[in-house]
Amino acid sequence: MSKKEMSFEQSLARLEEIVKLLEKGDAPLAESLGLFEEGTGLIRSCGKMLDEAEQKVVQLRKGPDGEPEELPFE
Repeated sequence: MSKKEMSFEQSLARLEEIVKLLEKGDAPLAESLGLFEEGTGLIRSCGKMLDEAEQKVVQLRKGPDGEPEELPFE
């Protein structure tokens, strides 16, 4: 499954797997670099998904004058 097809939750789970593999420290250098590269891509992808979700929340939270209201999450 490509990164674009992965949900936020799937991406986060894969990122956690990568961290565990890298923390073990027994992967060859080339494999470790590949895992690191995949992880940084997943971090960017997750960040983008979170930014998009935040924008949707702001759009849905418009005030009486039509302007977005930023309210703290409870």
